[in-house]
Amino acid sequence: MTGLYGHRIGANMAAAAAAEAIGTFVLVLAIIATAIPAALGRPLAGGPYNSLAVVLANGLALLVLVAAFGHVSGAHFNPAVTLGLAVTRKFPWSYVPAYLVAQLGGALIAALIAWVLYGTAGRSVAGLGATQPSPGVGAGRVFLAEAVVTFVLVLVIMSVATDRRARTGVAATAVGLALAAAVFIAGPLTGAGVNPARALGPMIVAGRFVDVWAYIVAPIVGGIVAAFTYDRLLRKAAMPEHHHETMPEQREPSR
Repeated sequence: MTGLYGHRIGANMAAAAAAEAIGTFVLVLAIIATAIPAALGRPLAGGPYNSLAVVLANGLALLVLVAAFGHVSGAHFNPAVTLGLAVTRKFPWSYVPAYLVAQLGGALIAALIAWVLYGTAGRSVAGLGATQPSPGVGAGRVFLAEAVVTFVLVLVIMSVATDRRARTGVAATAVGLALAAAVFIAGPLTGAGVNPARALGPMIVAGRFVDVWAYIVAPIVGGIVAAFTYDRLLRKAAMPEHHHETMPEQREPSR
């Protein structure tokens, strides 16, 4: 059975799970290690990171990791992706627990490493980059925003990584940019989890659990809806055929 990006599912489950753990670790660390200094106001060169840096960290990290590990594990790095594929029979349910444990484990280790790197202030002030709603944003809006942006991400993944008609050379770029777009949309409202593992890892280590249920359930719902939408509706679209239209002959006016 072939998974995302040509990954052979079941060929080596231990290696695939390890790739999921390492990939999620790098992804989450790249995100929160950008968010923490932005929150602390620590400069890199001329000024601290800002919101745009967080968007770039999300998109670029996922782009690189999909290119690096897509053929090894399918580069899910996100329970919403794994479950969306499973419910549409693109990934065996028997492998789901190993992937989910690997993803959460990678996120937890990333949060612990970030704590070591940035110290007490990174945890107590910046919350290790844990997602939380902006002031005035209730749990309902968090749920809607997280569901919508995860829908976008998983829809793009389903399109470029499960459909043979898609150009494989652009898959990593498309997925990375989709995550960047998701963070642009949801970041000002929710901090843009778009991934239950990314949300849970820093939350657990920092001990901050604001609307945690929404950051877990909403991406899973959005991912499953996206997977069904592509698999049951968009996949059925036929490739356009090129018809050569012949122009009617122009007759000279009779004299």
